[in-house]
Amino acid sequence: MIKKIINNPRQVVPEALEGLVEASHGQLKKLDGVNVIVKEQMVPGKVGLVVGGGSGHEPVSAGFVGENLADGAACGHVFASPTPDTILKTIKATDTGAGVVNLVLNYAGDNLNFEIASEMAAAENIKTRSVQIWDDVASAPIEKIDDRRGIAGYVFAIKIVGGVCSETSDLDEIERIAIKTRDNIRSMGVAVSAGSIPESGEPTFVLGDDEIEIGMGIHGEPGVLRKKLLPADALVEEMMEKILSDLPFKRNDRVCLLVNNLGGTTLMEILIINRKVRQILKEKEIEVYDTLAGTYCTSLEMAGFSISLMRLDDELEKYYNLPVQSVALTRR
Repeated sequence: MIKKIINNPRQVVPEALEGLVEASHGQLKKLDGVNVIVKEQMVPGKVGLVVGGGSGHEPVSAGFVGENLADGAACGHVFASPTPDTILKTIKATDTGAGVVNLVLNYAGDNLNFEIASEMAAAENIKTRSVQIWDDVASAPIEKIDDRRGIAGYVFAIKIVGGVCSETSDLDEIERIAIKTRDNIRSMGVAVSAGSIPESGEPTFVLGDDEIEIGMGIHGEPGVLRKKLLPADALVEEMMEKILSDLPFKRNDRVCLLVNNLGGTTLMEILIINRKVRQILKEKEIEVYDTLAGTYCTSLEMAGFSISLMRLDDELEKYYNLPVQSVALTRR
């Protein structure tokens, strides 16, 4: 049994969202009777950006509702997709007449429920576009890229697409840039111990004391390889080889880097990992334009980390540079 500081295990999601609203100091609100977070005030005529998925990955997704980021987040139960009705309520709450773009992590339940919700929205004359995020290089080969999972690279997509939605009301243009952003992000994760679902208190998988799982998904999905624990530098080298060769990233590329804590990893470890990632990128003559190092897309208390790279060009850099403010991310 893994200990958690909670009340009723069945109420962890709404109680966490209520706490998030309080932390926003009037910037966010929770819709009545449903696990949905939206901005307190919407900008008339602005295209809405809806994110969402299962809870347990905090601060994704609700923590990224804010200025030049998402306008609303549909939150499912822990590791479970939000229902079509929950997503529809999020779409309706964020639509100011210009339509809504959905950024969807590429999992079967999320894809299906967002598709159903978009059809329901269309029946109410709300225009939508949906773009799946599939950045996890470990989960499928490049020839089956649309089978890949969405993981922490989602954060970069929210930042870019949130900026685009603030700058233009052209849904086709926003969709184009969202797809371009998605196609320039690559990620990979590793775990040394499991998280646990609050209602059971039991680990979602079991690793030996001296084992690691390379390519582990954010719900505890199996990785590509289970092996003995490696020193940080050797582990990062193995992961970066797969990430860099996949796009591929090349000399003189300009990238944003995310070194993400999966929940139970210390900042000390994250910084040691960042150190080695930067050494490798310097050797490859790849410029790091910006670095996020910390807790962005978790799997409850899973001990592990992921590395994400997003290749920039002038267009993506323009939107990446817009100031953002939310509970989870503020950049000025």
